Amino acid sequence: MKLIYITSSLPYGPVEPFLIPEVLALRARGHEVAVVPLYPRGEFVHREAQSLYNPQFCKPLISWEILWTAIKVFFHTPLRSLKALRLLFTFNLKHLVKNLIAYPKGLWLARVAQEWGAEHIHAHWASTTSSMAMVASEISGIPWSLTAHRWDVVENNLLRRKAFHACFFRCISWKTLEMATEQGVPRDKLLVLHLGIKLPKNTVCKKPNDLKRFVILCPAAFILRKGHKYLIEALHDLPREVELWLAGEGELRPMVEEQVKNLNLTERVRFLGYMPHEEILQLYQRGEVNAVVLPSVDLGDGLNEGIPVVLMEAMSFSIPVISTQTGGIPELLGGGAGILVSPKDSKALSAAIQKLFEDQTLAKKVGLAGQRRVQKEFDVEQIVARLETLFYKAVK
Repeated sequence: MKLIYITSSLPYGPVEPFLIPEVLALRARGHEVAVVPLYPRGEFVHREAQSLYNPQFCKPLISWEILWTAIKVFFHTPLRSLKALRLLFTFNLKHLVKNLIAYPKGLWLARVAQEWGAEHIHAHWASTTSSMAMVASEISGIPWSLTAHRWDVVENNLLRRKAFHACFFRCISWKTLEMATEQGVPRDKLLVLHLGIKLPKNTVCKKPNDLKRFVILCPAAFILRKGHKYLIEALHDLPREVELWLAGEGELRPMVEEQVKNLNLTERVRFLGYMPHEEILQLYQRGEVNAVVLPSVDLGDGLNEGIPVVLMEAMSFSIPVISTQTGGIPELLGGGAGILVSPKDSKALSAAIQKLFEDQTLAKKVGLAGQRRVQKEFDVEQIVARLETLFYKAVK
């Protein structure tokens, strides 16, 4: 089956690595998958993302080629093109402008998809990428669908209209489905299908060699939503044997570095910089990490976590994880698959880390429970099998 996957920027940039396992798993099942970024930006950060690059499909948001193709498509199919344009209309000026900017590329994609012989178009994000998919489908007649995450549901850029025209409206979590329902999307168009990860072949990681230290890793960008501030405060209350490794970059890194310095934690905190997820997996495989902590906070207006892939990856190696009761995280860690604490509570974070540090039996129990949860519910092979069925149903 020939599938087109519309992304925000993948294969470029660092922000959508969680889509890579899904695309590769579809290819492994014999499907041809073309990745089309709406707005390509950045470099090739992830090694596996390079295999998704195809110059035929990776075009700028706006270029002379895009505009010229769009003009030809418009005059070749004027009625369909006008109908597609009308689908993008909204009284929300911000959304209207974003949709109109994506319109030419939607026309271009209609032509490219037809020439390539695409059988289905799938857009990740319910925002402008889905606007582009809706235009391409309307003109080409190729069925389409979408995957909604979180902030894109809160944005509500024509959600109900997109749900009506799409074959299915996938939500990555039950929380996302609840939010979409609140925005007026009909329940019968919604389904929950998690993002998944590729399970490691060797699911038992090597045990840390240095028993004199306890390493916790926080693989997260330095942005307000990730809550680094509370993790640094928690570390200050923990024994000196507990070290914190921070993998990521972001605008708040200088503030976090200053906080570390002010609390005299410089010798216990390592700033690893941005790390491709392949390198983070190698840390787990080598047994260098005792626990993974994601101290996320809820900023309101959908600015909270979905179901973090960084936690799934650690859990797949039976590494115990700690996170907060925000967004879709409880769906992943509930029932003992991880340790949940209240957001913005450094004392609770400290106590949870202390428990894992002092009780190896508990750490092993939590790690194995998390591994079972991921194997049962977040295996990308199982998820793609269901997705494949949905694609075939849409085509038929």
